[in-house]
Amino acid sequence: MPLMEWNEKLSVGIKQFDDEHKKLVGMVNELFDGVQAGRGKELLGPTLDGLVSYTVTHFANEERYMTQHKYPSLAAHKAEHDALTKQVAEVQAKYKAGASAALSMEVMAFLKNWLVKHIMGSDKAYTPFLNSKGVK
Repeated sequence: MPLMEWNEKLSVGIKQFDDEHKKLVGMVNELFDGVQAGRGKELLGPTLDGLVSYTVTHFANEERYMTQHKYPSLAAHKAEHDALTKQVAEVQAKYKAGASAALSMEVMAFLKNWLVKHIMGSDKAYTPFLNSKGVK
């Protein structure tokens, strides 16, 4: 059973961003499956690398639309993106410095909580604004 399941409650009503969020959920679930199979430490490095790379792309996509359409809460939203990027980079540094496999569980809990909170809060807040600008 996955750690997180995508459902319509997580939808922001913009296909591209929903697809990108689904991919992020999938990455967290891959790590969870690996931990359940005793391969957490082995999978943590590649998963973190993938998350860092993919979140940079995803955040840039969101921010591009927000900038283009002059989203009034862009600065606050970008600050959340920057904070997550920094936190994931710190976790990645701990891992590369030899942190234990217990870090896998810490990372999964953090990512799940952050994703749900961010998508359900900050991301859903931009939906009506961007939808009104024709972004669907």
